[in-house]
Amino acid sequence: MSLADFQNEIYLNGLSDVRPVLPTDLSRLEALAEEKLGGQAFGYVAGSAGTGATARANREAFDRWRLVPRVLRDTSTPDLSTTVLGTAMPAPVMLAPVGVLSIVHPDGELAVARAAKELGVPVVLSTAASHTMEEVAEVAGPRWYQLYWPKDRDLAQSFLERAKAAGYEALVVTLDTFKLAWRPRDLDTAYLPFLRGIGVQNYFADPVFLRAVGGEITEANRISAILHWVANFGNPTLTWDDLIWLRERWAGPIVLKGVQHADDARRAADAGMDGVVVSNHGGRQVDGAVASLDRLPLIADAVGDRMSVLFDSGVRTGADAAKALALGADAVLIGRQYAYGLGLGGEAGVRHVLRCLLAELELTVSLLGLNRVEDLTRDVLA
Repeated sequence: MSLADFQNEIYLNGLSDVRPVLPTDLSRLEALAEEKLGGQAFGYVAGSAGTGATARANREAFDRWRLVPRVLRDTSTPDLSTTVLGTAMPAPVMLAPVGVLSIVHPDGELAVARAAKELGVPVVLSTAASHTMEEVAEVAGPRWYQLYWPKDRDLAQSFLERAKAAGYEALVVTLDTFKLAWRPRDLDTAYLPFLRGIGVQNYFADPVFLRAVGGEITEANRISAILHWVANFGNPTLTWDDLIWLRERWAGPIVLKGVQHADDARRAADAGMDGVVVSNHGGRQVDGAVASLDRLPLIADAVGDRMSVLFDSGVRTGADAAKALALGADAVLIGRQYAYGLGLGGEAGVRHVLRCLLAELELTVSLLGLNRVEDLTRDVLA
C-alpha cells in the first residue's frame, strides 16, 4: 500500500461530502491549536527561547533550499521504507520526544503511541512524559526512550533498566536541556507544568525516586517530591567522560540529541555512540542560535559514514522532510505538529498529521523523479 493513497482516500470520501476535519496543510495547525487551546498549554508547546529568533531561523533555513524535480523517470514503485539503528519504519520519519502532552489532551502520550503504532511510525518517548514508560509501552509499536539525565546516578540507571524491560529499542540522550532556557511565553504566564505534577510521572513511578522521597506520593509529600524532582532534573556537571558510564549500562543503540557542531559529532562517534540528532530543541533553548538545517550537511559530512544522523527542529511538512533527508539525515523527527494534532483531535488528530506528512513526503519524492529514500541526495536541491 502506498503512503500517498491517503490522498486518494480523501478525494473519494469527498464524493460523499466527507472532508478532512483538520487541514491537510500542516502549517495551519498552529493557528488552530492556539485558538482551541489558548493560554498556558499552547504557550508551552509553541514557545521558544527569548525572542524566538532561533525558531524563526529554523523555518527560514528550509525556505532557502529549493527542490529540483526531474522528469521522464519511472516512479511507479515508490518505497520509502528504511531501517535506522535496527528499527524498521515505513518512511524515515519518527515522533520526537515531547513531554507533558496531557496538557493538550488527557490521553497524552498514550494517544500518540496508539496512532503511531497503527502506521508503524516509531515514537521516541520523553522522560518528561505525562504517562509512564510502562503505560506507553503497553500500547506502542516501535519505540525509543529519551533520557533527561538526572543528577542521581541511581535514578538514571533505574530509568535505563525500566526502559529496557519495557522494550524500548534505542536510547536518545538529550544534552541541550540540562537547565531550562529563558522562555518568555511560559514566564509571562508563570507556567511550568512540572511544578503542577504534570510530566513527572516517570519519576513518581520510579522505585529509586520513591525511596528518596519516603515512599508513595501522597498529598502529604507531593510538594517535597516535586522539589526533589527540581533538584535532580538537570545535570550541568556532565562531560564526555560520563558517556562511558552510559555505554556500560545500555547495550542497545545510543543517540545523542542536541548536537549542532561537527566536532561534537566527531567526539560522539569517537566515544562509541551510534547516532546524533542534529537539533536545537526546536528553538527552545538558545535564542539567536544557528538553524539546525544549516548545520545538518556539515555534521552529515563529518560523521555520516560512522553513525546515524537524525534531524529535528523546523520540520513541518513532507517537503521539509525531503529537504532534510537530501541534506544528509537518515530520518527526521517531528514534534510540535503532532502535538497540535493531538490537541485538536486526540488520537485521530495525531493519525491525521502522520498520514498527511507521510503522503506528502512520498508524493514529493515521486515528483522529484525518485523512488527510494537513498535516492534523496543534494542533487535534488538548489
